[in-house]
Amino acid sequence: MPELLLALLSLMPILVVGVFLVGLRWPASRAMPLSYLTAVALALFVWKVSFAQVAAASVKGAVIAVTLLYIIFGAILLLNVLREGGALQRIRQTFTDISPDRRVQAIIIGWLFGSFIEGSAGFGTPAAVAVPLMVGLGFPPLAAVMVGMIIQSTPVSFGAVGTPILIGVKGSLEGSSEVMAYFESMGISTLDDGLRMIGFRVALIHASVGILIPLFVVCMLTRFFGEKKSWKEGLAVWPFAIFAALAMIVPYVIVACLLGPEFPSLLGGLIGLSIVVFAGQRGFLVPKGDAIWDFPEPGNWPDGWRGRMILKVNTTKTMSLMRAWSPYFLVAILLVLTRVPSLPGFAGESGNGLKDFVRSVVLSKENLFGTHISLKAEPLYIPGAVFVFVSLVSIPLFRMTGQQARSAFADSVKTISLASVALLFAVPMVQVFLNSDGGTSGYETMPFVLANAIANVAGGTWPMFAPLIGGMGAAVAGSNTNSNMMFSLFQFGVGQRVGYDPGWIIALQAVGGAAGNMICVHNVVAASAVVGLAGREGEIIRRTAIPFCYYVLTAGLIGTWIVTVLSFSG
Repeated sequence: MPELLLALLSLMPILVVGVFLVGLRWPASRAMPLSYLTAVALALFVWKVSFAQVAAASVKGAVIAVTLLYIIFGAILLLNVLREGGALQRIRQTFTDISPDRRVQAIIIGWLFGSFIEGSAGFGTPAAVAVPLMVGLGFPPLAAVMVGMIIQSTPVSFGAVGTPILIGVKGSLEGSSEVMAYFESMGISTLDDGLRMIGFRVALIHASVGILIPLFVVCMLTRFFGEKKSWKEGLAVWPFAIFAALAMIVPYVIVACLLGPEFPSLLGGLIGLSIVVFAGQRGFLVPKGDAIWDFPEPGNWPDGWRGRMILKVNTTKTMSLMRAWSPYFLVAILLVLTRVPSLPGFAGESGNGLKDFVRSVVLSKENLFGTHISLKAEPLYIPGAVFVFVSLVSIPLFRMTGQQARSAFADSVKTISLASVALLFAVPMVQVFLNSDGGTSGYETMPFVLANAIANVAGGTWPMFAPLIGGMGAAVAGSNTNSNMMFSLFQFGVGQRVGYDPGWIIALQAVGGAAGNMICVHNVVAASAVVGLAGREGEIIRRTAIPFCYYVLTAGLIGTWIVTVLSFSG
């Protein structure tokens, strides 16, 4: 079959999503089953993959979807426990004390706290934590989800203590003699040291592009959710937005240089949060008086802004700031302690016995239905387990009644049911798409066929397209890690073929893969479900596509300039 036609066919499951979900505004619960059936038909009748392989990929997708639903349920449950226990009112007061300005609150919660949570846990957890917290503070659910998706960009390459680099890029490059020859030519003797170099390059590109992300957040808030529908109201807080960006990005780059890929987002977010909260409490660059910006009155919100989550805050209890925030502190601590590679004082071969313990419970099945596809789940390691555990601990902490606890659980189950259909088709579609190789037609996987066709057309302009391929991979596959694992070696090969430093091309892949999270369908479905906003996914993607395009285009321009300068100097 001609390469162009095959590439167009491989694009069909994505086009179905674009046309029906984004263009025609179908809810994901209707669009994703259609996309899944398209991928299955292509796999069976064009790629000629066995029915057993399609079934195995679908089952694997369903297991991953249940994992995502578990995370969403835990995040919703924690928020409902905070609501019923009376802590949410005190948390609201914390941010109002810093500033009642919603632009400032969005930057602190989304950009800074979200970066820290991304560095700790990754895999969509920041949206599961930050989005409901913003709704609890009085943000329209649609606005909260939009903010939660936009900030899933700069911190993502170093999410879950470096997983996209240490697992994603490494998994793709490992075993390649050409990659090791490239590193050795630069005086680098091991793959791990090579990953540190690539990680630092990733951080530099992210820093150059991501410095405007907090400003993007506030401008899009004021444009789409302000009474005046004005970009100008967002630009008015540019000094605070740039200050918050630098407070996170400067330590982020330093950590990437000195410590490697594990901690840039985690420490960058934590240090930035400390700096900005300290400065904000003292009024530094924070809007005052008539310059304070807020959403219209809730009674004037369009129906499309509202979710099905009703947060009637319990104001009958008063409590200390520390007690109100303690569940989130505990979540952050447990996520860090169960994910850092080594932990002093805990025994174990890996240096972190606590991490070993939570990963000791493994449910797995090799060679599902006689195929190469395997299943693996670690129920105690999933962030949802942390959320549920902290929720249970918080019930006695807040002295909740049995009725309050039952109400929190019942409301959480009701909300999670709204996301089930969409995710139970979205993720299996992705797995069929990714596992489409090995058929009797002899074609590579659908995403690889598509990327290769673009590479053949792009030629010497490839650095402009490298982030787009990374973004496409993440948008379809659901994570930066999966995108890097699919395409890093491919990007390395294209870099060599067009005569550019392949290390920088891999870095552009990783940066684009991070940006792809902003438009990833099942991430949007998950974030929307947290606040009961099922059915508005297409509208969210249409908006987050704006910062996504900014991110991959700017990264491509920066990458083109870097490799061009290097090729001339070489």
